[in-house]
Parts: sequence; C-alpha cells; structure tokens
Amino acid sequence: MAERAQYEELARQLSAIGVVKREIARMLPYDCPGGSAGVLTLLDRNGEMRMSRLAELLSVDMSVTSRHVAHVAERGWIERLPDPADRRSRILRLTPKGRALVAELHRRTSRVMAHRLSDWSDDEVGELVRLLGRLRHSFDAAAASRPAP
Repeated sequence: MAERAQYEELARQLSAIGVVKREIARMLPYDCPGGSAGVLTLLDRNGEMRMSRLAELLSVDMSVTSRHVAHVAERGWIERLPDPADRRSRILRLTPKGRALVAELHRRTSRVMAHRLSDWSDDEVGELVRLLGRLRHSFDAAAASRPAP
C-alpha cells in the first residue's frame, strides 16, 4: 500500500487537473458548455437511455440533468421519445446533428491532447489512460457499494 504522503500528493495532482479541464472547456463551441458536452458524449458512448440513467452516469441531480437535457434538445442535438415500456418516461437519443457535434468535439479534444502531449511517448500516453481508467473504476466501484441515502 502506498504511503500517506503519496496519497496526499495524488490528491494535490488531481485537484490541479482543473487546468486541463478548463483548457478543454475553452475549445468547446460557445453554445455547448461542459454539461451539454457531457450529455452528448454519454449518449454517444452508451446509446439511448432514460434521463434517470443519464443523471446516474453524470453523477448529478435530476434537476441538473433536466437543465442539460433541455439545452441540448432545444438545439436539436437530441430527441426525447416516449419510452415503450413506460409512456410516462422519455428515452433520450442523439440526432444526426448531435452525432455530428460529438464527432467535432472528439476532433477538438484529440487535437488539444495531441498538442499538449506531443513530447510524450505512445507508451506514456497509454499508461496514463490505463491508470486513469483504473482510478475511475476504483471510485465507481466504491460508489456502487455505498448504501443509498
């Protein structure tokens, strides 16, 4: 197990990740803030879903999710369809316009990452991806095992 000082340094480094997130946010289109980009990316990655599932994946309250969904729906990036299993609920799905925007977001993000990490080897980038995925998995697993409030 790592020493306490290593965990403290890890916490400091993770809090400094804000600079990376801010640079990525700056490259987003003016009408697609981070929350909207998150909604679109999750729908692209996971396919259509109910708003409750989206809120769970975003790790935010339903009211916050609802605002993000309204924003992207108003711009025609997603559609809200009746859920065949429960007509009171809606299924969220990317539109072709939304898919095109997601592709553009991926291009922009990849360009920023490639530029900032140009002096990293492929192995170093791969190791970072692997370790961040493992970190996320550890936190996801801990959250899933936490009792409901």
